[in-house]
Amino acid sequence: MKAAVIVFPGSNCDRDCKVAVERSTGAQVDMVWHGDTALPEGLDLIVLPGGFSYGDYLRCGAMAALSPVMAEVKAAAERGVATVGICNGFQVLCEAGLLPGALLQNERLKYVCKPVSLEVTNAQTRFTSGYGGRREVTMTVGNGEGNYFADEATLDRLEGEGQVVFRYQDNPNGSARRIAGIVNGKGNVLGMMPHPDRAFEAELGSADGALLFQSALASA
Repeated sequence: MKAAVIVFPGSNCDRDCKVAVERSTGAQVDMVWHGDTALPEGLDLIVLPGGFSYGDYLRCGAMAALSPVMAEVKAAAERGVATVGICNGFQVLCEAGLLPGALLQNERLKYVCKPVSLEVTNAQTRFTSGYGGRREVTMTVGNGEGNYFADEATLDRLEGEGQVVFRYQDNPNGSARRIAGIVNGKGNVLGMMPHPDRAFEAELGSADGALLFQSALASA
């Protein structure tokens, strides 16, 4: 199995994601710089990590969405390659048009960093099949702009088509309908604010994130 982690200026979870995927799945993981114009061949998984790409100037993820490598990420996603955007990576996916909606400032205008309980809303996706009958998992959030927003028609469509994958049990940032993670219509692009890369071994407080990476690669 082969995976790639995209590294933007300001990424601070890129190495976390590399280690999490390697230890969870045994996959070979390449670090790909944002200025590159090609991805490694034969990828089974692409990860856009958390952090503060381009210092979060303009809007979170807006500048990163225009990085040279993103043209290849979009092309790979359109071919069906599993693509995960975590925290800032979720913001990048929305800014790049790979997922609907936007991430706004947290409702209470404060940075939130803590473990959270999540409801696995759809356990039949490419990224959640490994959870089986489990309905609740624990991961960690760390964001100041994690408040997911979309218009009501979009939210209804996401709900109706099973694209809401994770939902907060106790909403830490004011996200519409407690949404913590969504997939695209094809089911191969996932954006989520909680960090599976900070919850892939019991020593970190939870190993629930490992199942997400394992699920993504098991279906490759």
